[in-house]
Amino acid sequence: MHTHLTFSTPRRAVWLLLVMLACQALMPAGSAAQESVATVRLDGRALFRIGPDDALEPRPRARQIERQLAAVLETPQGITRARISPSETENEGLQISVAGRPLLVVSPADAEANGLTLDKLAREWAAIIDRALATAVKRRDSDRGRFVTPVQSSVETAFARLLESAINIIPRVLAALLVLLLFWGLATAVRALMRKLVSRLANDLTVENLVRQVSYYAVWLLGIMVAASAFGLEPSTLATGLGLTSLALGFALKDILSNFVSGLLILTLRPFQLGDQIIIGETEGSVERIELRATQIRTYDGRRVLVPNAETFTSRVTNNTAAPVRRGKVVCMLGYGIDIDAISAVMREAAQQTTGVLATPEASVHLIDLGESQLVFDVQFWCDSRRSDFVATASEVRKSLIAALRAARVTLPDEARQNVVLHTPKA
Repeated sequence: MHTHLTFSTPRRAVWLLLVMLACQALMPAGSAAQESVATVRLDGRALFRIGPDDALEPRPRARQIERQLAAVLETPQGITRARISPSETENEGLQISVAGRPLLVVSPADAEANGLTLDKLAREWAAIIDRALATAVKRRDSDRGRFVTPVQSSVETAFARLLESAINIIPRVLAALLVLLLFWGLATAVRALMRKLVSRLANDLTVENLVRQVSYYAVWLLGIMVAASAFGLEPSTLATGLGLTSLALGFALKDILSNFVSGLLILTLRPFQLGDQIIIGETEGSVERIELRATQIRTYDGRRVLVPNAETFTSRVTNNTAAPVRRGKVVCMLGYGIDIDAISAVMREAAQQTTGVLATPEASVHLIDLGESQLVFDVQFWCDSRRSDFVATASEVRKSLIAALRAARVTLPDEARQNVVLHTPKA
């Protein structure tokens, strides 16, 4: 048995959104997941943690201080003790400088974040900088040290930042995954509840399918929003990020969105229902499921085919079971030597008495064509519209017609029989 399968598009869309959220959370300055503090390092060793100022976010501010410290170390013989002075750019801040090079401005916000007074915090950071610079100078007191120390410090800094990022991100990732797991269970429970409620209120499989899927994915959407919040993204930032990428997403997910909207329209307008036997293009079979991405059809030879909803909605669909009854016909070709009215009555009676043929509407016989050597009759009858009943009834009607015509001593056509006319030459 052959099966045409594709990945579940709604689940794929969920994971795509999660990847987008993760990428947005890891974006640098301007992202909603920007850290509130960052670590200032020298030679890979942490000095202190610093918050944002009026111009820079924590991470760029920390990198700026690190670049200033690296510039100071380029001339180790000129390094002096850190000097604290009033800031020229911030009225209430204190500036820490070394060898005439300003390193950072300690702001009242920094003091409040560390629970210290401005003067005490400035002196503490200045002392940390002095000790770190002294250690860094000692590590560079030889040619080998001047070569090895920058390489070693770069590696140590990279691993330290990686560990710091992991410590900050992993708890949020776990929290987001836990939220998604909880909402997955909630969505499954809501879907089961909707199935029971709809089955009691309305005995319609198509309506039940629509309500179940809409409620399931609505809970999923709510879960993604809550997971984004647990990950550290603000709803406004998330909306802005999605707005900025909406054009690219529109092109990338054009077919998915088209199938999704078409699925909603099919479930709402209901051109066919679960169990109907339909024809879409070259595919014919029974409708097993109507999902938001594709319609699942079981063909008569047992194969399962998924037809995209966009194709289903825009194609010509033939619903063989939209009505409970269906008209069938059998074509009979008889010779010109018969009594047309009498034989027509025989064929009509034979078709009407066949098992599976409905009493009303009654069977009928029509002469539809005059062939070169045969009369063509169209025997029409009505039966159940389902294919299994229709095919079986048509077969029984053919058997009944053959038996009735033989009983009426009507010669049936024989393609192997040929009339041979002998021409006798004249003497």
